Amino acid sequence: MIWSSRASLSCSCGCCGTICNPGPRKAMPKLLYVRLALFLPETVWASVGAVWVANDMQCDRTVMNGILATVVVSWIIIVSAAVTILVVFDPLGGKAPHPSAGPSHLDAQDRGQLLSGLQTAATSVWETRVKLLCCCVGSDVHARAAFSSSAELFSTYFSDTDLVPSDIAAGLALLHQQQDVGATQEPDEVASHCPGPSQEADLDAELENCQHFMQFAAAAYGWPLFVYRNPFTGLCRVGGDCCRSQAPEYDLVGGDQLHCHLGSILHTTGLQYRDFIHVSFHDKVYELPFLVALDHRKEAVVVAVRGTMSLQDILTDLSAESEPLDLACEVQDCSAHKGIAQAARYIHRRLISDGILSQAFSVAPEYRLVLVGHSLGAGAAALLALMLRDTHPELRCYAFSPPRGLLSKSLHEYSKSFVVSLVLGKDVIPRLSMPNLEDLKRRILRVIAHCNKPKYQILLHGCWYELFGGSPDNFPTELDGGEQEGLTQPLLGEQSLLTHWSPTYNCGDSPLESPKYPPLYPPGRIIHLEEDGAPGRLCDCSAARYRATWSHEARFSKILISPKMLTDHMPDVLLRALDSVVAARVPAQGGPGLASV
Repeated sequence: MIWSSRASLSCSCGCCGTICNPGPRKAMPKLLYVRLALFLPETVWASVGAVWVANDMQCDRTVMNGILATVVVSWIIIVSAAVTILVVFDPLGGKAPHPSAGPSHLDAQDRGQLLSGLQTAATSVWETRVKLLCCCVGSDVHARAAFSSSAELFSTYFSDTDLVPSDIAAGLALLHQQQDVGATQEPDEVASHCPGPSQEADLDAELENCQHFMQFAAAAYGWPLFVYRNPFTGLCRVGGDCCRSQAPEYDLVGGDQLHCHLGSILHTTGLQYRDFIHVSFHDKVYELPFLVALDHRKEAVVVAVRGTMSLQDILTDLSAESEPLDLACEVQDCSAHKGIAQAARYIHRRLISDGILSQAFSVAPEYRLVLVGHSLGAGAAALLALMLRDTHPELRCYAFSPPRGLLSKSLHEYSKSFVVSLVLGKDVIPRLSMPNLEDLKRRILRVIAHCNKPKYQILLHGCWYELFGGSPDNFPTELDGGEQEGLTQPLLGEQSLLTHWSPTYNCGDSPLESPKYPPLYPPGRIIHLEEDGAPGRLCDCSAARYRATWSHEARFSKILISPKMLTDHMPDVLLRALDSVVAARVPAQGGPGLASV
């Protein structure tokens, strides 16, 4: 996301021209620089006002309160503008380090040196931004590695485009309308995928297991999710546990506010203190919180890993390179998501080296191992299952809303015998991978390049469409040319959304198509809770109805735009959907019942 003059211009005045035609607003950069120069006298004036208020001048109290409010608002605006400039300012001036780019008059060696320098500079810029936004994370070895990985990911992904957030929002709005106009054609793998009788018979049992073990995945989030799910009674129910000094039967190791977390975990799982072997809320980059408990109902030792809930977790997510795994299995390509693999190794080390699993199985030697998690925790649980499979061949793993970009193709196939993934609706995370993100970027570029409406109109129409629905055919002008095969004649110079010098936008020429970012896949077999009927809107209060089916991973090979693409990922929404789906299928005795959420 390169914030050049075209980007600032487009973001500041989307009512003139179109996204690809900034000509009518070509004077905006000069106005922006003039406006920037006015920040100096504004800062001086705000400082004078702060000093004047601090001296407690004898004025009417109403006047003093008005002046104080004005000074506070002025400083908020000034500080916000300064932070925004620090984060989005591009010292490269929009020069894109794309591998296919380079001035034509340079030879191959000089062009390579130029592009290498631009790539290094762009990565440095992004690393500074990431460090500024995550200044409270710390600067240990893992944090520095995560900063570098995140910076390289951003600089690579945005190296060939000149888009701002409002451009992306407009593109997503247009894509959603375009997506609803034509039915999405299923890939060949999906069309030929037909679950056998044994899989259909197994679906009800696995859904019941998912409903049961999702409680542990939700409990791993601790008291914040519990209070979010119970806004009126949650604080009262865990408040007493926060101050309780009761010592459990086993050694529970955790971070701050362990008793608050432990109280919410007990309420969520319905277990007793004596049923927990280990609870850890230690949270650092590549080091995730997790718990180990004895589940007597299912006769299982449950390891539940927490999902994304902190800046440290986000940095773990963004370390998206592929790295090899050292596994005791006969699989040729054992590679996985770097950040999640590091987190799984940390938990594996704690479970084995600290004797946590040994303690659990000394109490219940006949139980089998079950690993669960949601989101980031689902990915870590799946990789942890691969690492423990050799010593615990009967283990099972339930991955709720796992990221798509997790495993190599061979590991994806290998994990089908012991991992079950659950995906709700149009959740974006199980569709999130580097190739899918690259595909989304190309689709955004294509649809906004063919758009002939001002950006503000697209955004207003898009907001109305997301909130209240309507027919996508009511917006034909914005989709004119959207069905063309490709963006083969991109605009050049300042009017271009593509900042490299490539004469054509070749769909096979991607900065992310490299050995560092190979295609990765979700873990195990996949149960998809698919919404039945027309998709709901944000302002639609009617209950959504879902149908549970076994699905092929190819169904999640494209990011779908929907008002629920983020809410479908929330663990509380997934819990409610699971409860209703299981309740609806029980009377049907395994039939294809529908469930309301």
